[in-house]
Amino acid sequence: MSLMSVKERVFHSLLFEGLALLVVVPTSALLMGTEMVTMTGLGIAMSLTAMTWNFLYNLGFDSIFGHQRIKRTLLTRVFHSLGFELGLLLATVPLIMWMLNLSAWPALIFASGLVVFFLAYAITFNYGYDHIRFRLVESKAAN
Repeated sequence: MSLMSVKERVFHSLLFEGLALLVVVPTSALLMGTEMVTMTGLGIAMSLTAMTWNFLYNLGFDSIFGHQRIKRTLLTRVFHSLGFELGLLLATVPLIMWMLNLSAWPALIFASGLVVFFLAYAITFNYGYDHIRFRLVESKAAN
């Protein structure tokens, strides 16, 4: 199985974040009673933070746990997602506090809700991405 190139890592991050924004922004605006414009701004700021963290975190994770993503167990995928989300939480709670004018506790509750969503989403998205990628790479190698 081939390594993910920088170009593919950028594509992976953009696809992941773009699909997430389509779900998270309107849902969060509705649940928080916040204007879509404000929530869209927060969503984009958090996505940019997440994409940067995603790139760096996955480079490190792959160097430690190997580049054979298709062989990762469910436990490895859960560990991967938990580590990513906890790191991202540290970076985004202050951003949420500032953009939504919240104190620490409500911002942490909001961010925790996002973590729950993104844990399930990340595991599902990456499992699907890895298996589609594997089939595409295998198909390309067979030709």
